[in-house]
Amino acid sequence: MLRIAVPNKGALSGSAMAMLHEAGYQQRKESKELVLVDPENEVEFFYLRPRDIAIYVSSGRLDIGITGRDLLLDSGADAEEILQLGFARSTFRYATKPGTAAGPQDFDGMTIATSYEGIVAAHLKESGVKASIVHLDGAVETAIELGVAQIIADVVETGTSMRNAGLEVIGDPIMTSEAVVIRRNGAPADDPKVQQFLRRLQGVLVARSYVMMDYDCRVEHLERAVALTPGLESPTISPLHHEGWVAVRSMVAAKEAQRIMDDLYELGARAILTTAIHACRL
Repeated sequence: MLRIAVPNKGALSGSAMAMLHEAGYQQRKESKELVLVDPENEVEFFYLRPRDIAIYVSSGRLDIGITGRDLLLDSGADAEEILQLGFARSTFRYATKPGTAAGPQDFDGMTIATSYEGIVAAHLKESGVKASIVHLDGAVETAIELGVAQIIADVVETGTSMRNAGLEVIGDPIMTSEAVVIRRNGAPADDPKVQQFLRRLQGVLVARSYVMMDYDCRVEHLERAVALTPGLESPTISPLHHEGWVAVRSMVAAKEAQRIMDDLYELGARAILTTAIHACRL
């Protein structure tokens, strides 16, 4: 069986399990379940702390795993990302009290508090900065107020919690992160079970990003309509009983669907419908 690590809690967990469910895999119903066997799909899921997943995968005990890019890099594990999943996006940045520093070039001799010691150490080394790092597990915003550090490095989404703590974000982003599928470095890239798993997740990503659009169009406007809805290869076109009209079906990007419907209507198309795509293989 393919052995897969899945986050057991936190922001990654719910979205990861939802994607796996959409991809046709069984998922646990109780948070206390640590292992779930899906015999129909020949997969065994292990629900682990997100920070530990890269370590387990790099050891070869598990074939692949779902975790955050930030957690993968911070762990220093001998593993690599092989698919981006598009959720749990975040930006990792420095912050401090106004007037303390403008960026890493001012960090020499200072202390930086973070929950991601590996990422910060690598970034400071790359920047040629000599600073101390204090590892804290969460709530790093209070480190400056309590005198533990002059700088913090943490995930920033809106920056609200930073501002509430009287801090300002400084410098360029250290990195951007999202949920990714990982495997051990050197693992066979053509493992058929892994490839099937990746195809299923890629199918979910496409299904979430596209809708199927159907509409009726007069023949004389068809070329202009097709230019708006080219599809992946080309749209499906069928003659209607009413002479001079055709039915068109095509995949379009979900975020552009409303604009395309407006443009098609202005062109004279009618009976314009969109339907969700639940699964696909491209």
